[in-house]
Amino acid sequence: MKIQERKSSYGEQGLTIIDHLGVYLSKRMILQQLRGKKYQTILDIGCGYHAKTLTILSPYIQEGIGIDLSISNQAKSTPNLSFIEDSIENAMPSLPNNHFDLILIISVLEHLWHPQKILSFCYEILKPGGMLLLNVPTWRGKYFLEYSAFTLRTSPACEMEDHKMYYSQQEMWPLLVQAGFKPSQIHLEYIKFGLNLFGHVYKS
Repeated sequence: MKIQERKSSYGEQGLTIIDHLGVYLSKRMILQQLRGKKYQTILDIGCGYHAKTLTILSPYIQEGIGIDLSISNQAKSTPNLSFIEDSIENAMPSLPNNHFDLILIISVLEHLWHPQKILSFCYEILKPGGMLLLNVPTWRGKYFLEYSAFTLRTSPACEMEDHKMYYSQQEMWPLLVQAGFKPSQIHLEYIKFGLNLFGHVYKS
């Protein structure tokens, strides 16, 4: 079977109202987690074409790096941000170990064939004491996402067609442990009425 790889970044073809709402809710959750904390170096894996989260955080950090297949010129012109325009699988091995204070992987793992490998890279490149923030759709969310995309056509069907997995706490927790994170440093919770699983995970 031939594997179809995606050719464009999230948001490159535009965003629907549902997409804008999802991005807004995710950004709000991220900013709540970061309130009162200082992070000098941030990596946003699958940052999206417009790299919205990184550009919002850019005034408060020393360095931000985003990874996605393509990035808008506007995002690339933001001071103290740099980007790797490549697949996540190709880009991650080139990043230095123990370098990042914070890693974001928001609505990305469900698109990857080998999420365990990427989470292991995240552990390696996080500084001790650094934090990984992740967000994934749940199996409950699968129904609503597919109904929105395939029936109502209010969100891009191509994004749902690219999903490889949905997650529960029971499925996400062992992936994080296998990556190297200690159980005491893993915090997972269901958000958006159980449609998403959100985690903040620390490297001890």
